[in-house]
Amino acid sequence: MKVRPDQVIIAPVLSEKSNIERAQESPKYTFRVDARANKFEICAAVATLYKVKPVSCNVINVKGKPKFSRGKGGQVKGYTRNWKKAIVTLSKGETISAFEGV
Repeated sequence: MKVRPDQVIIAPVLSEKSNIERAQESPKYTFRVDARANKFEICAAVATLYKVKPVSCNVINVKGKPKFSRGKGGQVKGYTRNWKKAIVTLSKGETISAFEGV
């Protein structure tokens, strides 16, 4: 199945922990990706979209968290969605300019 790179990578994850990983010697960038994507598709999508060469890719399935809200009929219980996270490591000296200064 051939998919477009913009369908594989949904959004970058901008959190304190992902910013700390980026500040280390080998820069790591975190993305929210399609649940059906594998490591090879993710690395190819990052290379195509950001014009960099990924060294490695780690993939994590994130479980949904419990969610409680007070609705019209009382307390409603549910869960947020499950999603897939990819941590892409680039070679030394390479950066993604869209992330810098965030």
